[in-house]
Amino acid sequence: MNLPSDLSSTPAAARPATPNGTLLVSELYRSIQGESTYAGRPCSFVRLTGCPLRCAWCDSAFAFTGGRRVALAQVLDEVAALGLPLVEVTGGEPLAQPGCLGLLEALCDAGYEVLLETSGALDLAPVDPRVVKIVDIKCPGSGEVAANRWENLARLGPRDELKFVLAGRADYDWARGILAQRQLGLPRPIHFSPVFGAMDPAQLAEWILRDALPVRLQPQLHKLIWPGRTREV
Repeated sequence: MNLPSDLSSTPAAARPATPNGTLLVSELYRSIQGESTYAGRPCSFVRLTGCPLRCAWCDSAFAFTGGRRVALAQVLDEVAALGLPLVEVTGGEPLAQPGCLGLLEALCDAGYEVLLETSGALDLAPVDPRVVKIVDIKCPGSGEVAANRWENLARLGPRDELKFVLAGRADYDWARGILAQRQLGLPRPIHFSPVFGAMDPAQLAEWILRDALPVRLQPQLHKLIWPGRTREV
C-alpha cells in the first residue's frame, strides 16, 4: 500500500492538507479495535490532539493538548511500518484539525481500510466518501448534547455507523427516543455502549431486549482486554 507520488489530480479545494503538511499527533500505535462492527480486528490508530468538546465520561482527555507535530508524509510512513490494513483516525475530535481531511484522503489513496471516529459535532460533508464514519451521538449524560450536529445524519453513507454512549437510564430513554424521532435503525449499525465502570452492561442488555431495539450492545472490548490501561488501547 504505497501512497501515490502525485496527488496533483485532486482539486486543491478538496485537498486541505498535502503530504507536505503537518498534524499534531497524540498517539500512533496498533491495537485491537474495541468498538463498532470492526471490533476485534487488529487496527492501527492515529490519535490526533485537540477536541472542542468536554464529555463528562471522556477517556482520552490526555489528547486535548500536547502531542508531537508530524509531517503528513511521516504519519503515512509510520502507519505503513505498523503493517496493518485497517486504520482508524481518532481523537479527541480528529476533525478539529483541518489537516485530518488530507490524512484521511491520503490513507484511502494508499489502499487502507479507513475508519473515522468522530463526535459528529463538526461538518462531515468534506470527509472523503471512502472513509467509514463512526459517529458518536452525544447523550445528555455526556454534558455535550447541544453539540450534536443533526444535519450530519443526512451526510452518512451506507457503510457509516452510529454510536450512543450511555451513562444510565436517562440516556437510554433519550437515545431510544432519538431512534424513533429520527427514524434511525436497520440496516445501519447502531451501537449502544455503556460508560465503562458506570453502567452495568447486563442492565443495558435487559432494556434493549425488553424494547426489542434495532441496536447492538457494544462494551468497549479494549477495556476488557487491558483493564486500567489508558494509553495506546
